[in-house]
Amino acid sequence: MRRLLLLTAALVAAAAAQSPIIFVHGNGDDATKWLPVIWLFETNGYPADRLFAIRFTDPNARRENSQAEPFRSSTTDQAAELSALVTRVMIETKAKKVVLVGSSRGGMTIRNYLKNGGGAAVVSHAVLCGTPNHGVMATDTNLDMEFNGKGHFLQQLNAGSELVEGVKFLTLRSDKLDKFAQPNVGYDGPELKGAENVVLPNLDHREVAFHPLAFSEMYRFLTGQGPKLLKPTVVPAPMVSGLVTGFAGPAATNRPLAGVRLRVYSLRPGSAEREGEAVLETTTHESGAWGPVRLRSGLDYEFELLSEGRKVTYFMSGVVRSTALLNFRFLPPGAMQGGRLLIHRPNGYLSKGRDPLTVNGEPVAELLPGVPTRDSVAVKATAGNLLVELRGERIHARPAEAETETHVASLIWE
Repeated sequence: MRRLLLLTAALVAAAAAQSPIIFVHGNGDDATKWLPVIWLFETNGYPADRLFAIRFTDPNARRENSQAEPFRSSTTDQAAELSALVTRVMIETKAKKVVLVGSSRGGMTIRNYLKNGGGAAVVSHAVLCGTPNHGVMATDTNLDMEFNGKGHFLQQLNAGSELVEGVKFLTLRSDKLDKFAQPNVGYDGPELKGAENVVLPNLDHREVAFHPLAFSEMYRFLTGQGPKLLKPTVVPAPMVSGLVTGFAGPAATNRPLAGVRLRVYSLRPGSAEREGEAVLETTTHESGAWGPVRLRSGLDYEFELLSEGRKVTYFMSGVVRSTALLNFRFLPPGAMQGGRLLIHRPNGYLSKGRDPLTVNGEPVAELLPGVPTRDSVAVKATAGNLLVELRGERIHARPAEAETETHVASLIWE
């Protein structure tokens, strides 16, 4: 019997290893957040044409789930978009089952689709990372709020079994550093009864989805063995492309933004100065698409976006593999930072002490101690060449020169 069980487990793991994986981002986020994880799956032999990431149209949750709100989504909106992508992926790949991996709100969407949208028939494994399965808070008011543990939505999801029959579940959570799983709901709030629940110490709310250690647990759960590499292998000349999106009032959206002039510059090694003319210059149309352009993996790059008299520039390093998911948001006027550089960490948060963030070798004083809650920090800067460093990642960048400009150093690794 034991031998039969081991054989069955091996066959299940082998089937999962061939299944398409769909990565599901969280509240206010975008598919781009999954780039490090996707590249690690590719590096460890998972077929690139079996890795997908959804881009929800309106990623921000409504303040009241049942009340329509412009450019914000309900739980039904999210589950319906996920269902449509699952169907498309299964048609394209001819797969009989898919794997769903979700960060934060994305995990709640996965559970809603599995329990109420028929997803259990076509999903073999679900990985929920930092998902507030028992709420961000639990109050007797605001019962129509999606993230209220006592609210209608989560009470329905958690009624009876917290799992769905036929689907294998893994949850990944922090020990005490998830800002949405604090003592008011419990550090173990992201866990599900009956699932495989794994704690990743010292990681924050986002890192439990996007950190290499989180990837390692996903890979083990899906394939039955640990990954061989926790750094992506480098493609010398990756081909990249993506979309430009924007904001609708205070709400970030993933709706395409037309009419944005985008230029891509390589930077001189060890400097924030441009190496020469733009390697790509284009203007987005209705699709919001830009590219493709071939880059060199060893260089830093400047992505300059211009629209309606304003400029938003992203400085990046570490674009080491090809992707069609390098999306940029055109930040709103309120984000203008003349004489400053905005350091952004989309795949994790920043706190004093835990995160040794430096600019030109000096610690960033603006960080606060305690539970990491901020994904960006604006630093005053007068020097034209700034070296931003965090855990081995290095980005050369320049501060903005005018109030109509926002310059962003975007850290995409640890």
